[in-house]
Amino acid sequence: MTYFHSLSAAGFAATAISYGPGRVGFGLFVPAFSGAFSLDGTTIGLISSLGFGGFFLALLTAQYLLNRQGPEVPVLAGLASATVGMALVAAAPSLPVLAAGVFLASASAGFAWTPFNDAVHRKIRDIDRATALSEISTGTSIGIALAGAAALAMVFTGLSWRLCWALFAGASALALVANWASLRHVEKDPEAVARRSWRALMEPSIVPMLTVGFAFGFTSSIYISFAARHIADAGGVPGVPGAATPAVVFLCFGLAGLAGLMTSRFRSALGLTPLLRLTMAAGAGSLALAALLPGNWLGLAGSAGLQGVHVMVISAVLAFWSERLFPAMPTLSFTAALLATAAGNILGPAVAGTVSDTLGMTAMFMAAAVVPASVALSLRGRYVREYPAALGAAA
Repeated sequence: MTYFHSLSAAGFAATAISYGPGRVGFGLFVPAFSGAFSLDGTTIGLISSLGFGGFFLALLTAQYLLNRQGPEVPVLAGLASATVGMALVAAAPSLPVLAAGVFLASASAGFAWTPFNDAVHRKIRDIDRATALSEISTGTSIGIALAGAAALAMVFTGLSWRLCWALFAGASALALVANWASLRHVEKDPEAVARRSWRALMEPSIVPMLTVGFAFGFTSSIYISFAARHIADAGGVPGVPGAATPAVVFLCFGLAGLAGLMTSRFRSALGLTPLLRLTMAAGAGSLALAALLPGNWLGLAGSAGLQGVHVMVISAVLAFWSERLFPAMPTLSFTAALLATAAGNILGPAVAGTVSDTLGMTAMFMAAAVVPASVALSLRGRYVREYPAALGAAA
């Protein structure tokens, strides 16, 4: 098996677990958790922000481990964190244990994705890198869709949410073994520690990427944390039991997110700046639909589908944009982009929880929609650079 296939498959499995049930599982199961632990909007926002805080800290730790141990150690640490965290959620007897499990499960996303930028950059030829990175990032869609299917099965078969999370933990353990088999042959970059410095990223060209990353993180975390509950509280949609509504939301989210597999082709056909504008506009439209039409199929499917496209295409873009803009530091630059995303992740749910308790869900979602809409309107091609200056002139 070639590195293209082995790394794409391993990365796909890692992101399916860590960015699927690991990162969105709390939002998906919020109705069940609310009943079991008496959660209000502020508490939901704080637990979500705690989970995304774990993601932020894990990104920094993953970079440290990558520089000293290579990609295998941080990826396996992430999948171990997911396994333990999901097991804690499954067994949680109290709110603090639930929060600890969410923290560890969400932290796995910070460990288990960025090291693949390093492995792909060194082991896969340039012409195939964007495709490999898009395939790796789109594992999230399958993970979210399968988590949604598990939640749907919980409603229609009477499965306990605890059993669902135990199954997630088992799947994470299997992904850990598969990634160990794939990554044990990928050695540490011998020049990693010597050449990688955060200071080298301090260039004007990184500002648009960090802006997109922060806005993406801010609004996607709000959607993941609150949309399913909001649509369910609005009465759901015709033909779907109220308890099944969150599962349907995330199932639509995950399936639509498979569009992320086409990100490299979208970039070739449209160019980077138009693609970013359209994708940020999709994020704004998703939040507006959740605010205005939560009680019908157009609102649910349109909102979840647009959010899935928004999340997966932006995720794939950040992966190859950072790799191309800083080719000597592919993982460090990607980590910087995801740290901006994580900062938005932490802030978004905390702010949204307070606003929703004060002004209501509709006002909160409409206010959130302003963020990606503003970014879409402000992006200018002359400032959005995809390659270093010398290469950009020749590209």
